[in-house]
Amino acid sequence: MKKHALIFSMLSAFALAASAQTYTVKSPDNNLKLELNVNDSISYSLTYKNNQLISPSAIGLKLDKTTLGASAKVLSVKPSAVNKTIRPLYGKAAVLTDNYNELAISFAGNYKLLVRAYNEGVAYRFVTDLKDSVKVISEQAGFNLKGAPGTTIAETDNYTAWELAYNQYKSISEVKEDKHAITPALYSYNNGVKLVIAEADLFDYPGMYVKKKNGNIIGEWAGYPATTKMGSWGDFVSVVTSRENYIAKEPGKKEYPWRVLIATDDDKNLLNNQLIYKLSKPSVLENTAWIKPGKAAWEWWHDAILPGAPIPSGMENRSTQLYNFYTDFAAKNKLEYMMIDAGWSDNYDVKKRLQKTDIRAVIQHANEKHVGIFVWCVASPLLKDLDANLDYLKEIGAVGIKVDFFDRDDQQAIKWLQVIAEGAAKRHLMVDFHGCSKPTGLQRTYPNIVNYEAVRGQECSKWDFTTNPVHHTTFPFIRMLGGPLDYTPGSMRNKSKDTFKPIAEGLPSTQGTRCHELAMFVVFDQPLAVFCDSPTEYEKYPDIEAYLSAVPTVFDETKPLDAKVGEYIAIAKKKGGDWYVGAMNNWDARDVNVDFSFLPAGVSYTADLYSDAADADKNAEKYEHKTITVNRSTKLNLKLAPGGGAVVHLHGR
Repeated sequence: MKKHALIFSMLSAFALAASAQTYTVKSPDNNLKLELNVNDSISYSLTYKNNQLISPSAIGLKLDKTTLGASAKVLSVKPSAVNKTIRPLYGKAAVLTDNYNELAISFAGNYKLLVRAYNEGVAYRFVTDLKDSVKVISEQAGFNLKGAPGTTIAETDNYTAWELAYNQYKSISEVKEDKHAITPALYSYNNGVKLVIAEADLFDYPGMYVKKKNGNIIGEWAGYPATTKMGSWGDFVSVVTSRENYIAKEPGKKEYPWRVLIATDDDKNLLNNQLIYKLSKPSVLENTAWIKPGKAAWEWWHDAILPGAPIPSGMENRSTQLYNFYTDFAAKNKLEYMMIDAGWSDNYDVKKRLQKTDIRAVIQHANEKHVGIFVWCVASPLLKDLDANLDYLKEIGAVGIKVDFFDRDDQQAIKWLQVIAEGAAKRHLMVDFHGCSKPTGLQRTYPNIVNYEAVRGQECSKWDFTTNPVHHTTFPFIRMLGGPLDYTPGSMRNKSKDTFKPIAEGLPSTQGTRCHELAMFVVFDQPLAVFCDSPTEYEKYPDIEAYLSAVPTVFDETKPLDAKVGEYIAIAKKKGGDWYVGAMNNWDARDVNVDFSFLPAGVSYTADLYSDAADADKNAEKYEHKTITVNRSTKLNLKLAPGGGAVVHLHGR
């Protein structure tokens, strides 16, 4: 009876609103309100806790034969309320609450507008039911931000870069109009509210950017490729040389991507917001038992140099023997995988192995050690004969592929991601996408996608200063909203701000303390966690080896404890009976207080605490490891050095 009364109340309210061509949908907690106005065009506004964040902004789709949103005539309005659960195959929570209110508005011209309001944010998408295929000339997505909020965005002049540093502006008035920014993009209001513009469920459609035009923020998309050539890195990347005057070619029946707006007045909530995942299509795979997240050894970042190893090492010595050494290290330390990067096969033909490496022998040895092998390949050559190439990779015994150098996110490139994921899934191959655009939920539909790069990651420490503690405490609130990232943490050569310098060839180092680096394994979402440093370097520190062997890559529960964008993060994650707490900060030393009241009553834990040493500000490699007892009454003060961090591993009983 109560449920029917609720639906009746909603129907009555929407019926009254329909006469005014104004429609309102609110989040279940009533904090978020999206108001639609339908007249000659469709516009919306967004309010959070009675504060308007976005003033009326126009939306629509200009097709070659019609324009969705122009002279819009409403035929029907169907409200609904949903409250169910999602059980991801893996991630940072075993169960997600999928609770939202939705409006489905049908328009003359055979299209709908779906609007959803969750407690975490709101989203809208167009759905067409047209007879013939169409060209999308342009999309109108306005975000008229109220006032002049500050912004933290990754800007670019092209449509080929997503591994970017973030620029911070005190006001959008400072943002130039000749650049665009990748999404998700973060905006900060004076009252402490954060707004993120993003997208979800992106299939066969170009990725969305945002840019400023006439003082307002609008969406932008790459044009459909007209001509391409092979070029860029190694002449094996498909480069667009000219574009059409439209952005996409689509079937008449199409669900267009969700345009997503996430709002909160507590920064830490962004660390556990999975709205993009919730909005994306559920898995299409029936058998997923073969998909197993885990950790991997890797040779590329440290140039395959193994100081003190009993075998020849270095990039010039990549061979069967060298890869077997990494596999043995992985087996010894309970790492599930070895990631073999460029150098095992011809860059232009994945089926042509290089002389020094017998990949079949490497994989046979790994199988004997119960270690799976991921192999690197380039996207364009892989796609030339996708079925044959994937068949070969499966036949030699690889468990996964690292596919690199897409370097585009126009419609064609977005389609490539789906085609590769689908083809790999048919052969029970996991996928780690590199040189790719940000995730938008495809990893839910194809959970064999165990990671994306799309982040300015550890590799950049080889050539510049951008991967620093400010960056590490910024992108988890923004880029990580889209999904997991392959940052490749685990550096054991740690430097302070004053002592760091990039090293392109040889043994690189990183900015921030040893414990800052260890905290990445808890703070960052990475179902496939790839260790960047040398096995012989880890072996110098048995206590750190023990931690890295134990820390999982996926979790049952996540609890953000305290956080502020660009400054610090403290988060707790649970796996089985164990808890892991990770804390990291920017270049400002600070105390972080951890309240363990989230633990169950009556249970005490033995905990390994790794924290910055007193002189870690001078020698960033210095740390302390001690064992403590923790229960729900414990209050732990963590003193973080500049660029510092801490981890606590609570052992369940």
